[in-house]
Amino acid sequence: MRGAEVQNKDAQPLASDESGRIHGLISAWLIPPVPPPAWRSAIASLIGVSMAVLMRVALLGLHGGVGATQPFFPAIMLVTLYAGWRWGLVPLGAGAVFGWWLWGGRDHEALSEDELATMVIYLMCAGMVLVAIEALRGAMRGLARAREERADAEARLRVTQTAAGVGPWDFDMVANELFLSPGARRNIGVSDDAKLKLEDLSKYVHPDDREMVRQRVRRAIAGQQDYEVEYRLADTSRGERWVHGRGEVIRDEDGKPVRMIGLNFDVTNRRRSEEQVRESEARFRNLADSAPALMWVSRPGGIREFVNRAYVEFAGLDYDGALTMDWRTRLFPDDLPNILKAQVQGEASRKPFSLEGRYRRADGEWRWLKSFSQPRFGPDGAFIGFIGIAFDTTDAKQAEANLTGLNELLEERVSAAVAERDAAQAALLQSQKLEAIGQLTGGVAHDFNNLLTVIIGALDVVERHPDDERRRERMIAAALAAAKRGEKLTQHLLAFARRQPLKPEICRVDRLIAECEGLLRRALGDAYTFHLRLGVGLRSARIDAGQFEAALLNLVVNARDATPPGGEVTIESRPVTLTRKQGELEPGRYLRVAVRDTGAGMDAATIARAVEPFFTTKAPGEGTGLGLSQVYGFARQSGGSVDIESKPGHGATVALMLPVIEGDTVVRRVAKVDHVQAQVPSRVLLVEDDPQVAELIDAMLHDLGHSVVRASGVEEALSRLAQDGDIQLVLSDVIMPGGRSGVDLAEQLAADRPGLPVVLCSGYTGGDQGRARAGDWPFISKPFSLETLAQALAQARPH
Repeated sequence: MRGAEVQNKDAQPLASDESGRIHGLISAWLIPPVPPPAWRSAIASLIGVSMAVLMRVALLGLHGGVGATQPFFPAIMLVTLYAGWRWGLVPLGAGAVFGWWLWGGRDHEALSEDELATMVIYLMCAGMVLVAIEALRGAMRGLARAREERADAEARLRVTQTAAGVGPWDFDMVANELFLSPGARRNIGVSDDAKLKLEDLSKYVHPDDREMVRQRVRRAIAGQQDYEVEYRLADTSRGERWVHGRGEVIRDEDGKPVRMIGLNFDVTNRRRSEEQVRESEARFRNLADSAPALMWVSRPGGIREFVNRAYVEFAGLDYDGALTMDWRTRLFPDDLPNILKAQVQGEASRKPFSLEGRYRRADGEWRWLKSFSQPRFGPDGAFIGFIGIAFDTTDAKQAEANLTGLNELLEERVSAAVAERDAAQAALLQSQKLEAIGQLTGGVAHDFNNLLTVIIGALDVVERHPDDERRRERMIAAALAAAKRGEKLTQHLLAFARRQPLKPEICRVDRLIAECEGLLRRALGDAYTFHLRLGVGLRSARIDAGQFEAALLNLVVNARDATPPGGEVTIESRPVTLTRKQGELEPGRYLRVAVRDTGAGMDAATIARAVEPFFTTKAPGEGTGLGLSQVYGFARQSGGSVDIESKPGHGATVALMLPVIEGDTVVRRVAKVDHVQAQVPSRVLLVEDDPQVAELIDAMLHDLGHSVVRASGVEEALSRLAQDGDIQLVLSDVIMPGGRSGVDLAEQLAADRPGLPVVLCSGYTGGDQGRARAGDWPFISKPFSLETLAQALAQARPH
């Protein structure tokens, strides 16, 4: 295989192509693919007869009968080729008439025996020529059709291969020739005019994957396994790209390999989609584990397939034991019959249902739990189980009991009772907040379930139809969009909890609205009429662009939900000037961005509570009551406010009032460049208690060229450091089991090993994150990209 040249069999010599083109033009002119009309055939016949007569007269005149019929043979052939045998009879007959006329017909003399014999010979020969030319004409037309059909088939094959992104290739081991189709060249980044030796193709493969590809080729040629491999390309100018290759070795009668054929296709989008799925699952697990309530996902029949950390801690078992635990053994005996009856009815209805009862915790204490369960449905609409959440209401129950007792003793112990009642009411209020948080978390879990349904369903379709380019692109786009929606949902939750700091910049508001018009239209759907009236012009506001888009999307979704199909939703922007204080707004110049709908509208009482957290007019399970609260929080943090105008039956207008920033300076958001610089290989200690997250970060570190040592806690990390003196850098999660955090580890290493670089990361917004951010070590928030990780590692290393 060494020394073989890459051949492009699509290219033919220029002279051959030109000769074939000229031959085709001549053939098409003499023998048209479609029979010509009668008038053209008649003209052709007249021209043929005229040329034959003129040739005879020009050469021999009109004297004697010598050569009377010979000039008509070319006319017979040309007319038959052009118009067919029926029109070829015209010059044949004309030749007979012309010969008879020359031999005495003009003098009314009878033909002699020799002249009669000559006429018979002419007619026989002309007839045979006519038959032969008609056969030649049919063969030429069939050859032309075959050539056209072949060209059409080759064109269709090229279009199909290009559309599907499939690149065929063929290696002749006997002749040492390799053919790469244009699609195969495009997939691996080889130019069309490049002439390479076979061994040079390895430079297009990523250095880390070259040996693997070579081994797969050797094993396929040796007959040990089929050739199928996925590898990265060396060219990373457009980011990391992946190619999937398949091939088959053809052998002769003696079993000797003589040929290898196959194809390759680009699977970069699928790889990126899978990475998005893993990141989305990690974010969902982190969110679920950070919740103070018990969460689970079950299959039909009640079998658990996922539980969060609070669930495991309440059960007092390991993760697998918590999955298989029978909750009936933990129920209070008096509550067991009612709970089982309600559970059977709820699961049979496949609708949302709620349960409340007493359960025995791992420490033996009986606790009141209130649970909410939502049904799950697969991509095909089939029921696949429930997702549920439960929160502890013991304190609320106790507060209610205390409150009842205090009311009975009110006359006897007024002062003490008031104080105790206030404490009980505070506890009750806290319990109600916990219940609201439980409803919120259930809704968020439901949203994440929907996103995961889209992602898993799309990947399943791609896996079952890998060659359907159009469907694959559509499904991968849907999976990527769902994963990004999951990321935005997490950001919105952090923004509501005031854990996601705003990043204000001077932005032209009309430009931001125009850029997200497509997203707003998709969120609204085709059942509604959408109007966009922008009147702010070049005026700007200092806002967080991402939060502004999220707030605008919240307003459009609320308008859609409040408006029946067929209604209208309008976004309007204009400048306003306040000459006196209006509500929370001081006098000044503002930008008013309003979303107006034609829905049911709101009364004054609803308007007064519209921006309260958890307040919603939607049915249970359909809304969290956080949309307008987030919009209001964003507006206030941006120095503005929210204005609501509505009447029952006349729709509603919700407007963002944002202060105008004077001047023309506009900070442009620069698109992130997905480029990771190569790093000096190091030995990294990864401290992470979540196995799946650790596996993902381990793979990212390996992609950056580092070797990894893993530990699941602070004590294990210290032990690894004591045993392995080659560790050059520590990457640790902040939240750790065992009572010591990643910040504690970093502080101890700063004292014991001051020269050892440390990088901290966390997906949780509370706890020791403030200490982590305040320290001298780099800090990154989960989820993070490979580029973010690489930058943090480079920042941590001493220069």
